[in-house]
Amino acid sequence: MSGIAERLPRLLSLVPYLLARPGVRIAEAAADFGTTERQLRRDLELLWMCGLPGYGPGDLVDLSFAGDTVTVTEDAGMRRPVRLTTAEATALLVALRSLGDVPGIVDTAAVRRATLKIEKAVGDAGLTGVAVELSPEEQATSAAVRGALERGHALRITYYTAGRDAVSRRTIDPMRLLLVEGRGYLEAWCRSAEGVRMFRLDRVEDVEELDVPAAPPPGAEPTDVSDGVFTARDDHRTAVLELQPEARWLAEYYPVEEVVEDPSGDGRATVSLRYADPGWLVRLVLGLGGGARVVEPPELGDAVAARAAAALATADVPVAPAHRSAGRTP
Repeated sequence: MSGIAERLPRLLSLVPYLLARPGVRIAEAAADFGTTERQLRRDLELLWMCGLPGYGPGDLVDLSFAGDTVTVTEDAGMRRPVRLTTAEATALLVALRSLGDVPGIVDTAAVRRATLKIEKAVGDAGLTGVAVELSPEEQATSAAVRGALERGHALRITYYTAGRDAVSRRTIDPMRLLLVEGRGYLEAWCRSAEGVRMFRLDRVEDVEELDVPAAPPPGAEPTDVSDGVFTARDDHRTAVLELQPEARWLAEYYPVEEVVEDPSGDGRATVSLRYADPGWLVRLVLGLGGGARVVEPPELGDAVAARAAAALATADVPVAPAHRSAGRTP
């Protein structure tokens, strides 16, 4: 099998490669790309389904086979060089700088070379001011984790679990560092949970390398993060919250399924958030101090209203109608 991280760059490179070498032997092409003939033939079969919008016979990549050789007869525009808009180049630079600043995840030298090439290509597009910085705490955590991985040692961490609003101490066997959707993660075998877990580096409050070997069990398999880190379970429920501009950070900090910008353009947004513990979500909404309003489900709005009313009664403060004080939709 060939993973998507390996296959996509190969597919993007295949057409220009074949155009420059008409009639190349499949065995030679496979060797040049460092893959097997079987995998290359599968890639060529997939290219037959790639092309331009319309996706009719004249819009798709077309190939001609003669014996064990292959020639591109229709490139569907894939011979043209990729040209980035300023917005695309900015997004790519932000992603590359994020990668380059997280030690141990990728070949940082290669990332920095690619960054320099893009900066040179866009010239004076105003991108030199784009900066991506990790907090000193996250940099220290990354360095400690990388050291433990290099030495094959276990770790003891203090970790904040946002979904339960709880801090726990865990002994873990680190497996790998990775970057998903712009955030650094440590994947490890958690000895207390007896399973593979993903730990966000910015939620690791303390880390200590232990003088004992890391020993994930043989069945500890890496997590498939092609669709993101958060995987909703059947017992998770969905809440819809309306966020004020000052609470927009919630959509960045917690895994949300959808973000809908308010048409007024005033910075408000409506988000869909999966949750397992209603009590945690009630505390989250109350903690935002009016920055979030529960749209759905109604029982969650009722719970927020009841908790707010109880707190105000204790403080001997007049209570407004529930749908206003607790943020529930009328």
